[in-house]
Amino acid sequence: MKSTPLGYLFALTAFTVFAAQDGISKHLGESYSPVVVAVVRYWAFAAFAMFLALRSGGGLRTAVRTQRPILQILRGLLLGGQILVSVAAFHYAGLAQSQAIFASAPIFVALLSVPLLGEKVGWRRWTAIGVGLCGVVLILSPGPAGFNGYVVLPLMCAIFGAVYGILTRLVSRVDQPVTSFFYMCMVGFVCTNAIAPAFFTPIAAKDWGWMLALCCTGIIGHFSLIKAYDKLSAVVLQPIAYWQLVLGSGIAVAVFGETLRFNMILGSVIVVAAGIFTVWREQVVARRNAAEAAAGR
Repeated sequence: MKSTPLGYLFALTAFTVFAAQDGISKHLGESYSPVVVAVVRYWAFAAFAMFLALRSGGGLRTAVRTQRPILQILRGLLLGGQILVSVAAFHYAGLAQSQAIFASAPIFVALLSVPLLGEKVGWRRWTAIGVGLCGVVLILSPGPAGFNGYVVLPLMCAIFGAVYGILTRLVSRVDQPVTSFFYMCMVGFVCTNAIAPAFFTPIAAKDWGWMLALCCTGIIGHFSLIKAYDKLSAVVLQPIAYWQLVLGSGIAVAVFGETLRFNMILGSVIVVAAGIFTVWREQVVARRNAAEAAAGR
């Protein structure tokens, strides 16, 4: 895949918008249940998914046709759970520490790809995984006030995201991207709206602007990310994704008054370096295997 300047622009836009979305989610999570915040996000997701499905070749009927319905539904449930837990994580564990732990997702993808995908991982990637996990432990280290048990929330999000990423790889072998996106949005939309009545809280007039901003950031961010994937390979896109960590941490400090401890900064650097190496090495191995398969024909 040939990278283009427009691809970099879409990628930077996507991760900048996602960082802003996380800040808005934290702000709203101070006053509302994670379910309420998630429902608003999923209304935007659902509208965007319907728009893409209707514009795709074959329309809505093609978008809903899947060869792996159980995996598609499981993907939607995982993402829904991740969104719910992430809002709680921003509130209880802090935006900066949550962003740092979220950055470990590629490490968990590589780790879980062995039992779930049957992939063979060489010593280089095993070393990167081990180093990355050390970085995660460093980020989780107790602060001056002691150990914060709520750090398990962003850790759950990272693991949910990793399993979601692996399942996305599996369904991408047989289903179109528009189908995966449609199920990702609609499963979460149905589930969050089903449980919403139990958590309903009237939304104050002053917060409707923030709710609208949450919807807009969701649509703009995902549209930009889809366009970025069209023009950039994963090995190029992953380093740009860490811009969300940098910007999100800046928002946490400047807007919410959080503190970046040394162990969080050092652990984040280790996790990012290990993640970039893991993604790069995976691409190298994939190209080599493809070349060997082509030569053997």
